[in-house]
Amino acid sequence: METPAVPMPNDAREQQILEKLTVIRDQLLLLKMDRTKYIRTQDVMVLYEQLVEQVKLLNEVRKGAHPGENRLDKVLESCFQLVSLFFMTIGRTTDVPAAYALTSTVKRLLDHLTEAGLFSPKDLDSLSDTLGRLDGILENANAQHSPYLVELLSKREELCKTMLAKLREKLDELDKPLQNIYERLISIMRSMSLANTKTKFATSEVQKLQAKLKEIDESRVDGDFVDDQGNVLRGSDRVSELLARCLRWSDIVSERRGQIPDAFRTKYEILKGVRNDLEKLSITQAWSLRETDLYDFQRELDKIDESRVDGNWVDDEGNPAELYVQRTLLYLIRRSYGYIYYLMNSSEPVSEALLPVYNQLQTLKRCLVEVKNSGGVSSVRELYPYSMKLNSIDNMRVDGKFMVGNDIPEGQGSVSELLAECFDLSYELRVAAEELDNGSADS
Repeated sequence: METPAVPMPNDAREQQILEKLTVIRDQLLLLKMDRTKYIRTQDVMVLYEQLVEQVKLLNEVRKGAHPGENRLDKVLESCFQLVSLFFMTIGRTTDVPAAYALTSTVKRLLDHLTEAGLFSPKDLDSLSDTLGRLDGILENANAQHSPYLVELLSKREELCKTMLAKLREKLDELDKPLQNIYERLISIMRSMSLANTKTKFATSEVQKLQAKLKEIDESRVDGDFVDDQGNVLRGSDRVSELLARCLRWSDIVSERRGQIPDAFRTKYEILKGVRNDLEKLSITQAWSLRETDLYDFQRELDKIDESRVDGNWVDDEGNPAELYVQRTLLYLIRRSYGYIYYLMNSSEPVSEALLPVYNQLQTLKRCLVEVKNSGGVSSVRELYPYSMKLNSIDNMRVDGKFMVGNDIPEGQGSVSELLAECFDLSYELRVAAEELDNGSADS
């Protein structure tokens, strides 16, 4: 795995730790690539414990002092990132290590929201909810987990909260009616960028978005957004500036029609491919996602994102990308990070070994709920397919546990609880159908 060019550690003890960490990282990568079997909890825990041991040694060497980032720090970050995704994969989503990858993604998203200055209340609410959930994970951290990791995550989380608070302050500077217009403009801007990156340029879609912008523009009075009494709303200048930015972007998009210069086409194609792959996973994630797959996407995105010079990309001759190229690439990067964030948040507290059963039960539950909401069944016979499937899943248990070989995968409680909910729904529908049959017989 390629590691960014950073200096080697000078301390001989750090060099030894680096060697051990490199071995751990490579083992994690091999485990990630092995699709022949499910990832087992014990395999992950062995490598995690080895990682924790090396972190202890590193803390003893550095004793709180850090001379500057070197290759060891980069490899350590890769190890934590991989371990974090492995914890998600085995269903231990509420353990401290699982929080590492999510906090990294939250921090990256906040960096981009701050840089762009474009964010909606929904963006901030989602990130706030996630940070609140991470709070609970860190508060319940036990002695099994590395104090270094807990401290690192706590500091990163506090930084994220500070960044989030600053963004909220910017939104609060707008009067309430303007916040709604502001959110609409951001939605239009993002939709415009999406249309701009489609395989076939969506002319009609862009024109519809331009019409919405024109409608918002025409709602102003003498260039200002005003209330019903004609008073200029607080933040009118800022929203007007965003409107002008949207109008300018719509003109550029209409003119360029998705054409990227050759100098930046490779980056564009890579980012577009990543975005498209993540989009597919966001639709089929319940059935096809192994959380560790997100590592490669993150590495690719980080590499391109961090290759910017003063916020922009440059070609081989050192010329900066024009505004159209810069915004297009940034949109793809930010959209991709957004998908990764969504997929991490959607990770179920169930090992991938049990996901097939868990997903089947979720589908069954949805079907049973839909049947119940649509008035139930007219006879018990209609419930036979559901009952047979539930019984077949129930019969898979050995002494009350869902086994995979000789292993007892994580997430037993979640699967058993879902199975019980399905049985309860089936029973309710059966009772209602029997009462209906009895009522018909009496009449």
